[in-house]
Amino acid sequence: MVCYVLDAAALDEVRATVVVVGHGATWVEKSLSERVRRDQDLTFVEQHEQLGTGHAVSVALATVNDAIGDSDGDVLILPGDAPLLRRDTIAELLAFHRSEVAALSVLSAVVDDPRGYGRLVHAKDGTVERIVEERDATLDERRLSEINTSIMVVRQSLLGPALRRVGRQNAQHEYYLSDLIGVLHEAGHRTVSMRLHDPSEAQGVNDRVQLAAAETVLRRRVNESWMLRGVTMWDPAETYIDADVELAEEVSLLPGTVLKGHCVVERGAQIGPHAHLSDVRVGENAKVGMVEGSNAVVERDATVSSFVVLESGARVAAGEFVEPFTRRAL
Repeated sequence: MVCYVLDAAALDEVRATVVVVGHGATWVEKSLSERVRRDQDLTFVEQHEQLGTGHAVSVALATVNDAIGDSDGDVLILPGDAPLLRRDTIAELLAFHRSEVAALSVLSAVVDDPRGYGRLVHAKDGTVERIVEERDATLDERRLSEINTSIMVVRQSLLGPALRRVGRQNAQHEYYLSDLIGVLHEAGHRTVSMRLHDPSEAQGVNDRVQLAAAETVLRRRVNESWMLRGVTMWDPAETYIDADVELAEEVSLLPGTVLKGHCVVERGAQIGPHAHLSDVRVGENAKVGMVEGSNAVVERDATVSSFVVLESGARVAAGEFVEPFTRRAL
């Protein structure tokens, strides 16, 4: 999930990426380092005590300042559980922040059901006066429908001093990152919000229900992207493609196809129905039926019938026909 956020933040103008990790830090660092883009260098900082989002940013502050130096740039802050966020949206937020000459710009969304989210409270001049978390909100504040996404851009020179003024006088006794808005606004700085065009981008993932909803949106986006590039899907709603899969034009995917890991499918190949492939390379014009395969190669013009298992290391030669109910090993 964090990989989607990091990919959205992979803009040319982002000079350094600092990831705050906590529980399972070693495993998280290894997993992210292996999966992010090769040109995206990550620096990891561990948050040993879980004292809130504001504390997490404080932990990373020294590393961020070292990366930015004396240029007094802007710091983009993103939560790790926003997989639906688009790169274009981040670029738009950065441009908005600069055009507003703001100290802080927060990304917001207007939603039908704001339960569970912090609400934006605006001043009379339209700037953001503060953000109030739901547990600390009054009844009137809970009726507000503009929510905090926890995605913001802050001027570097103001971030450290403002964080030092954030307290823990709230229902959870944590340092809320959202309290930065109130601190900076009270000090006379310009704090503004940019509303999302598509509120679904603000959807966080805190339980399995939200995870399933996010996966549905991501799967639709991935499938639409491949179809626009010339891939045929007989039933997009029943086709599952991982982010690292590579598909050529004129590939056909039949219903129930699942492609996981780094599958590579070359031009004219047909996969499915109900094929489950992981890290499998399929050559040009090959046909793979209802097959289960992992870490295998099917060369060009080969046909692998249904009810075949391709074990790790298996190779199907060019033009070969593999009979049904076969298990192909290394």
